Amino acid sequence: MLSTMQDVPLTVTRILTHGMTIHGRSQVTTWTGEAEPRRRTFAETGERAIRLANALRDELGVDGDQRIATLMWNNAEHVEAYLAIPSMGAVLHPLNLRLPPEQLVWIVNHAADRVVVADGSLLPLLAPLLPHLRTVEHVVVSGPGDRSLLDGCAPRVHEYEDLIADRPTTYDWPELDERAAAAMCYTSGTTGDPKGVVYSHRSLYLHSMQVNMTESMGLTDRDTTLVVVPQFHVMAWGVPHATFMSGVNMLMPDRFLQPAPLAEMIEREKPTHAAAVPTIWQGLLAEVTARPRDLSSMASVTIGGAACPPALMEAYDRLGVRLCHAWGMTETSPLGTMAHPPAGLTPEEEWPYRVTQGRFPAGVEARLVGSGGDVLAWDGESAGELEVRGNWITGAYYGGAAGEDFRPDDKFSADGWLRTGDIGVISPDGYLTLTDRAKDVIKSGGEWISSVELENALMAHPDVAEAAVVAVPDDRWSERPLATVVLKEGATADYEELRAFLAGKIAKWQLPERWATVPAVPKTSVGKFDKKVIRRQYADGELDVTKF
Repeated sequence: MLSTMQDVPLTVTRILTHGMTIHGRSQVTTWTGEAEPRRRTFAETGERAIRLANALRDELGVDGDQRIATLMWNNAEHVEAYLAIPSMGAVLHPLNLRLPPEQLVWIVNHAADRVVVADGSLLPLLAPLLPHLRTVEHVVVSGPGDRSLLDGCAPRVHEYEDLIADRPTTYDWPELDERAAAAMCYTSGTTGDPKGVVYSHRSLYLHSMQVNMTESMGLTDRDTTLVVVPQFHVMAWGVPHATFMSGVNMLMPDRFLQPAPLAEMIEREKPTHAAAVPTIWQGLLAEVTARPRDLSSMASVTIGGAACPPALMEAYDRLGVRLCHAWGMTETSPLGTMAHPPAGLTPEEEWPYRVTQGRFPAGVEARLVGSGGDVLAWDGESAGELEVRGNWITGAYYGGAAGEDFRPDDKFSADGWLRTGDIGVISPDGYLTLTDRAKDVIKSGGEWISSVELENALMAHPDVAEAAVVAVPDDRWSERPLATVVLKEGATADYEELRAFLAGKIAKWQLPERWATVPAVPKTSVGKFDKKVIRRQYADGELDVTKF
């Protein structure tokens, strides 16, 4: 027996038309670094998206599922591309502007991008790449920048505002299959070539609904969210589409991502929510500690991309800003968990839940798999690799060497679950606690040491700004932890003090014997600790290591 319900496709087009009409008065505000930000209503943003779709079709010949790349900061024009490109049946492809040039070239050629929409300020990055981009026919430039850098380039160059000016404000949107490709992102490629993940209209729509639920970000049209997480980093965690769906005002920082301008825009624009990786909030904390600003408008912050040190949560609690842990990855769109405690608990009772990665929503199934391939219990003690599946989780990577989607064994189980590479435990009531990445676990004398636990403990010391712990070879124990620390300005703590500080928090046999001070922890293009760089620096003798 089938239902009597209508079968209406779940598409980005519906998000666009709903947001610009039902929530037409909500705003996209773009920070300019000048006196007054640029402000556009959702109605204006939607109308400009329609004009962009017309321009892409009529002027640039986009008439199918061609890939349209964006090399842009978080701003209103990027939101317009987020809405227009999928709605017309093309595929949005945000490019990570922090990747090495050779990786960007590889990604654009692998995706076969036909058009690149770029911020003018990023032309110095784009121009040297163009001779190597085999499929790019058009470059659309938005905002101030040196256009002369594109003189003589093979692709045709268009001005964004000129291109969309006087275009029709209506569009005969195609009837799309909700399973059709809407957008794609590539993994950061820390090992091997980056891997393409292609999101469907259905997955983006369902993911947007989950982002808006109270067990996730739970925002309404009374809220303003500061979208710090880059739009090239897993679609800004789904925030632009989700907020356009629910009418949440967007505050876009453009290229002004440093602590001082972020503090100023929070004080002036008074967002109620924000989303970014821990390193952003560590920098902002140092800024407002040195030069106090009013952060009181921010009721909540979604923090993900890497484990959040509990000491950072505590510091923001004292400022009246509540950090909420989330976990996800490019392959999961990215929302996998969020750490809202159960209702009815005291702040002290909530704390053990807040420092986990959180609970899984109904759209994500999870299991832990042991080293022998057995599925482990959710008992809060049995540690294994996290595997997931669900409505917005990829089942393959895009276009391998033979041009077909592929499922490497180290990324997918035999029965199709995504192997995340994260090691952790799950409590009986479904709260995930990650103890490490599989590649970062320290295996010492047959026992596992969690680098994340050591890092969190170290960053609770008042003199430590950042800490990263990696496994290094050891003649006796096979591997032992190396602790690298970044000390705060004026700090006086030495390694003996830090070891004594750790001794009361972890087992004695887990205490690192090797220590090094670094000016900053190396980071990936999306702000995560890049531990492979530390391991290489140690192997090459570049670190000044003290051994106890």
